[in-house]
Amino acid sequence: MEDERIWDFERELWVGGDAVYRERVSEDCLMALPGEPFLFGGDEAAKAVEQTPRWRDVRFCEQRVSRPQEGLIVIAYRVEAQKEEGSYHALCTTTLRRRAHEEWDVVQHQQTPLGMMVADPRQT
Repeated sequence: MEDERIWDFERELWVGGDAVYRERVSEDCLMALPGEPFLFGGDEAAKAVEQTPRWRDVRFCEQRVSRPQEGLIVIAYRVEAQKEEGSYHALCTTTLRRRAHEEWDVVQHQQTPLGMMVADPRQT
């Protein structure tokens, strides 16, 4: 997958609806997100993403792409996302796996918010 298509794929995950997630997030996906329970796996990862409000505007900065092996793409970036309630800034990584010709899914996603305190689950 060429770089421009990778970033279009990722942008659609931020602004798309539930159908985009069901199509693109693997049942094997692992996620680390800034909301409880913080670590998500399998079906709970897809459900967590489905329940996330859509962003109306998303901008990626400091984009990096790595292709460690055939059929595997790892991206890292800084995101600035906007919605009516405000903005969100984070450092993110996503790992994409090729399932078939021109068919990719997300097997890993992580977000580290910038400028926000993330609760320590041991103190709740």
